[in-house]
Amino acid sequence: MAISIAILDCDLLLHGRGHKTLDRFDLDSVSDEFLVAHFGFPREFILYLVEILREALCRRTQRSRAISPEVQVLAALGFYTSGSFQTSMGDTIGISQASMSRCVSNVTKALVEKAPQFITFNIDASSREESFQEFQAVAGFPSVLGVLDCVQVTIKSPNSEDYSYLNKKGYHSIGCQLVCNSRGLLLSAETHWPGGLKDTEILERSALYQQLQEVEEGWLLGDCRYPLRKWLMTPVDEPRSSAELQYNMAHEATHEIVDRTFRAIQTRFRCLDGAKGYLQYSPERSSAILLACCVLHNASLQSGLDAWTLERTDPPELPDGVRQRPEERDQRAEEQRAELILKHFS
Repeated sequence: MAISIAILDCDLLLHGRGHKTLDRFDLDSVSDEFLVAHFGFPREFILYLVEILREALCRRTQRSRAISPEVQVLAALGFYTSGSFQTSMGDTIGISQASMSRCVSNVTKALVEKAPQFITFNIDASSREESFQEFQAVAGFPSVLGVLDCVQVTIKSPNSEDYSYLNKKGYHSIGCQLVCNSRGLLLSAETHWPGGLKDTEILERSALYQQLQEVEEGWLLGDCRYPLRKWLMTPVDEPRSSAELQYNMAHEATHEIVDRTFRAIQTRFRCLDGAKGYLQYSPERSSAILLACCVLHNASLQSGLDAWTLERTDPPELPDGVRQRPEERDQRAEEQRAELILKHFS
């Protein structure tokens, strides 16, 4: 008589492959140095993540042989910080590559659910004043609410004939619009935009744009790819006075914070570093992974870790300036910038 064999979980087959199997991996059994080297973060922060994600991860793995939240978090961190599902990573924590993929999916969804908790842009009077003081201490630029940029993260070509993700440089990407404060904390992160869109198009379609219409005091700083607006200060195209030159220098030194922040995020989370390959997923899943990494960046910064510890030193790419037609120019914003230059940089 034939006997049917049901394999409930492929991880059962891995028992004995390494000294740390599914049930045996213990965070307390390894050093902080080991955890940082393999998973990008020290024990205290990993345990913090496990606690805030535990309910969501248990909800998604209700099988009798479910992988523990601790192992799921380690698997996801291993992927985010290395960018691959290497067999050695699975061996370290005692799970298969297929289970690694499921863990990354579960943890990514759980982190995305936490995004509103960790990424917030408050423009109330108290938050506004604190932002003004912190940014002015950087390079003397007054009334700054945040620094704005749009970055591209490389993804695989979508299966369909969708050219909206093909950017101007000829590769497929998702556009990520970021705003951060003076310490590199992300205030806004919209990660779902097709790479073929211009930065100005993304801004005008974004939730951030709607929020900024309510700003009565202060502004963001954006580079020359953006149009000048009363709530968005951009560099002077051709400075003709020492005051305009001082304005541009202060603008550049302050705006650089967002470039440094994203370079640090790419360095910590190597799955986002196009120089090391591209995300092998659909645009939707790639967007979720990018947002999850943004949440982790903020959570780690709020937990006391340095935002720029792992910052790359290569200089940012110089942006192409935007050419506005005369009818698109904002006369009130130009007057406001001229007044700002006269008052603070003369």
